[in-house]
Amino acid sequence: MAPTIDRHLNEGLSESQSPVADPGHQTKTPAVMIDGVALNDPAVDLHATDSFLPQALAIIMEDAVRRATDVREKVCEWRSPEQLKELLDLELREGGEAESEILQRCRDTIRYSVKTGHPRFFNQLYGGMDHYSLVGSLITETMNASLYTYEVAPVFTLMEEAVLTKMMELIGWEEGGEGLFSPGGSVSNMYAMNVARYHHCPDVKELGLSAMPRLVMFTSQECHYSIAKAAAFLGIGTKNVYMVPSDVRGKMIPVELEKQIETAKSEGAVPFMVSATAGTTVLGAFDPIEDIADICGKHNLWLHVDACWGGGALMSRKHKHLLQGIQRANSVAWNPHKMLMAGLQCCAFMVRDKTGLLQRCYSANASYLFQKDKFYDVSYDKGDKSIQCSRKSDAFKFWLLWKALGTTELEHRVDRALAMARYLTEEIKKREGFRLLMEPEYANVCFWYIPPSLRNMPDSPEFWQKVNAVGPKIKERMIRKGSMMICYQPHGDKANFFRMIIISPQVSRADMDFVLDEIHHLGMDL
Repeated sequence: MAPTIDRHLNEGLSESQSPVADPGHQTKTPAVMIDGVALNDPAVDLHATDSFLPQALAIIMEDAVRRATDVREKVCEWRSPEQLKELLDLELREGGEAESEILQRCRDTIRYSVKTGHPRFFNQLYGGMDHYSLVGSLITETMNASLYTYEVAPVFTLMEEAVLTKMMELIGWEEGGEGLFSPGGSVSNMYAMNVARYHHCPDVKELGLSAMPRLVMFTSQECHYSIAKAAAFLGIGTKNVYMVPSDVRGKMIPVELEKQIETAKSEGAVPFMVSATAGTTVLGAFDPIEDIADICGKHNLWLHVDACWGGGALMSRKHKHLLQGIQRANSVAWNPHKMLMAGLQCCAFMVRDKTGLLQRCYSANASYLFQKDKFYDVSYDKGDKSIQCSRKSDAFKFWLLWKALGTTELEHRVDRALAMARYLTEEIKKREGFRLLMEPEYANVCFWYIPPSLRNMPDSPEFWQKVNAVGPKIKERMIRKGSMMICYQPHGDKANFFRMIIISPQVSRADMDFVLDEIHHLGMDL
């Protein structure tokens, strides 16, 4: 049914400003109604909520910035799911709530969230808080632009390009390349797998899997789980991901890679890609990229480097050797939201190609977005080389942070984080009851805590079974207390151990000492 339009010429007149009238002169125009809805004036008066925004920002500054980064405060205030549901009143109702109630919702959200910017949050491959990145995020959300075309995101489009160019320069691609920021390192790895497949078999874009041979790829047993997920998502299949053995330090063994490539070929499969890891999730290991690149060259395979975690070392002249050979990669994933503290999420995917490979692989030529007769250079319309349509400007906060600090300070942050990891390692060696899993190569420090009750037991299956129960119990106690947050996990045949991740420049030697003291305090009775 067509909408009904009522024009009330003699009653219900609304005063509004004519678009062609003198801005200072108010004229009366007839009230226009469609389906009983008045259209003359805006439905929302933003000035009516002028008081809300500054009050909300004040809460954010006090509770989420100042208190949440204060080492004297708790990392978290633990509540069970049932308790949180009751505390937060999650139900959405027909009517809205008063401003005071909404402000309290903001306070409660911050209060019961984990304070990942706290100096004693060591749980994940990110942490700390950078104020420049935070402001960048706020501006990004406020401007609410999407990076599919230059016309709607001119500033952010150029900033993303500038950041990617600098990152590719650090990788060592002298002739450049292209890239984009994706919604996560897992998606970046999926981009890599799909582009590598397209590069090997361009017909896959139009003909799909039915026209493909049995394609297989190779990665290390220490790789990120997103590799298997990407293979499943893209129809390659998890059984066509060959897991190459790693050495005792978690690095892919090149000789084993070559063996698996030959095995796959003998089975009639078609190898197309190797994914090396620069900074594994648990051990922080770096695969020997140079040797892997040699093998890829020999067998004409696409080389992808998942440097989501370890890419930060490229900022450091002292530590960039960890990624030696990365300039030979065909594609790289690197997450500045990790070691470089650009704030979730900030994930770059880059390819060493300037022939428009991403455009050919992903373009759908939507005529309502990517018109060829625009009045500006349409090469700046980047949206058709992405699997996304709407895409946030995740690069801006990193651009702002980099502008504010400079490359020298970013390098210093990386160097300091790794120096702090070395300090913690040496302290672990000195303390009774602490046992190092291995010497760290990066900012991952892995160790066991052995309570006094187990220290005289010989190493045996029974001993390690008891040690395996120590980590989960200490983790529970630290979470309930809110004193700090550290990850634990088993790994291969290793019993549960702690994995400390050190990133934030807020962290001091005293925090490292506190971690070891607190673990002993929480676990000495076990």
